[in-house]
Amino acid sequence: MNDVPKLPSLFLSHGAPPLADDPVWTTQLHTLAAGLDRPTAILVISAHWENAPLAIGATRTVPLYYDFYGFPERYYQVTYPAPGAPELAESVRKLLAAPGQPIVDDPDRGLDHGAYVPLVEMYPDADIPVLQISMPTLDPAALLDVGRRLAPLRDEGVLIIGSGFSTHNLRRADWSNSSVPTWSSEFDHWLQESLASGAVDDLVAFQDKAPAPHLAHPTTEHFAPMFVALGAAMDKDIDNDSVIEGFWLGLSKRSVAFA
Repeated sequence: MNDVPKLPSLFLSHGAPPLADDPVWTTQLHTLAAGLDRPTAILVISAHWENAPLAIGATRTVPLYYDFYGFPERYYQVTYPAPGAPELAESVRKLLAAPGQPIVDDPDRGLDHGAYVPLVEMYPDADIPVLQISMPTLDPAALLDVGRRLAPLRDEGVLIIGSGFSTHNLRRADWSNSSVPTWSSEFDHWLQESLASGAVDDLVAFQDKAPAPHLAHPTTEHFAPMFVALGAAMDKDIDNDSVIEGFWLGLSKRSVAFA
């Protein structure tokens, strides 16, 4: 009998490297991980890796990919030497293989900050194998399908994480962190209500259905990973829980666990 617990899939708002300096958010991520069964491996789909065809990152431990600029040097000294996950990579290939949809390998690409920034807080010992794959598209319906096809991994104890941001407009962020713009709070409320009611069609059509979508997401790559996490839980009615709420620089850090 397989006694490996089935894990939820997660959509995490991952923040930027300075998230590590936020005692509230880091505690929330640590508490979230502590409440989960220990994963056998972690699969991350990050807003910061778009590649078509779908690419599989390094299956061995390689240096992190510091895909950001202009930060203090200490943020470039962070390490996260998690084990590689070659067996998980092979499972991903089998699940996503389809005619006309090739899968490529990128053996030297390390985890980007969408992956390692939250994982440093959630699993600081870096002792769980981690694999990152690219988003082959930003189309919500196509990403839902990717999630559906990856769903069997959850039965093997794999934690599937879509890492993005529930609202993401850095040009209009409140860098004083003293207020929440209306466009951010309204989009966040709409997201909460849409998830609670299981309004998948509305979520897929968020650019038409959500309030101020082009302010909340001038580009959509930070919302797109949610659809992979959502798709991985769509074998039944959507059962979800907002495991982190609140705002950071006026941006919604809502993070969701899909059972």
